[in-house]
Amino acid sequence: MKRSRFQTNARNARFGVASAAALALLVALPATAQAAATAVPLGTADSFVVLAGTLISNTGATTLSGDVGLSPGAADAITGFSTVTQPTGTVHAADAVALGAQADLTVAYLNAAGQSPATALPTELGGSTLLPGVYSSGTFGITNTLTLDAQGDPNAVFVFTAASTLITASDSNVALINGAQACNVFWQVTSSATLGSGSHFLGTILALTSITLNTGATVEGRVLARNGAVTLDANTITKPTCAAAPAPTSTPTPTTTPTPAPKPTPTRQVAAVPAGAVSTGDGSTAAGTSTAPAAAIGALAIATIAGVTVVVVRRRRLDS
Repeated sequence: MKRSRFQTNARNARFGVASAAALALLVALPATAQAAATAVPLGTADSFVVLAGTLISNTGATTLSGDVGLSPGAADAITGFSTVTQPTGTVHAADAVALGAQADLTVAYLNAAGQSPATALPTELGGSTLLPGVYSSGTFGITNTLTLDAQGDPNAVFVFTAASTLITASDSNVALINGAQACNVFWQVTSSATLGSGSHFLGTILALTSITLNTGATVEGRVLARNGAVTLDANTITKPTCAAAPAPTSTPTPTTTPTPAPKPTPTRQVAAVPAGAVSTGDGSTAAGTSTAPAAAIGALAIATIAGVTVVVVRRRRLDS
């Protein structure tokens, strides 16, 4: 059977729509392939600003705002704390709390190391501005200023994974802009980390081995070492806190005053006009005679006659 032109055009139109939809899907897929960084779960290690495996040593006036823990090292492997000021937090020396924090640190370390896909960067981060995401390199170094831009998202996360070391230069700086928060910055270091004298660092360091802070280095974050030592020298470390995102402001719904219903207009009662003729005999009004029954009878009669006529005509045609 030959296919009509309409059927062919309809089939071609359906094919064109399906092809366009498939093409749009293929174009949209690459945009969603890049995974965003997720906050590293710290567990009970969250309250610690310093955590070490073998030794914690301090020189000079150091301020630590948060918990300090050592495990599995011996309780007497925390030294130089006579010049440490600790406005908040507790020292946990080889106790169950420190042991649990180290276990959670291991989980956090593996979580950060496993986040992907990661964007490969050169060693030097100073002088660059980075957006939220996962970044990797053999080693990381910071000279001058590294800027982290959250683009207005206070929940934006930055994860840096180093196959070897993290080393910052003296007086280097990490800056946060457009809503970025130190609580959402994580540095996973497969070897050791060293912060230069007078440097200002932001984020949580998760090091496999050791962490050293040179004279006057400050940290808004945490220095957490799994297997090695943490060395301090007149430093300030403050536990970061995430500011809550502002609640969306709702526009109040305007109230409307109901319009009163219009008052009904009173209906004037009009006396019925009597039908029929007026008697001229005794001056009284005679009862009116309605013409409706007569009109109805006349119409019925005309319809009957017309029907009979039609029947007669048809019979005559049939007989002839």
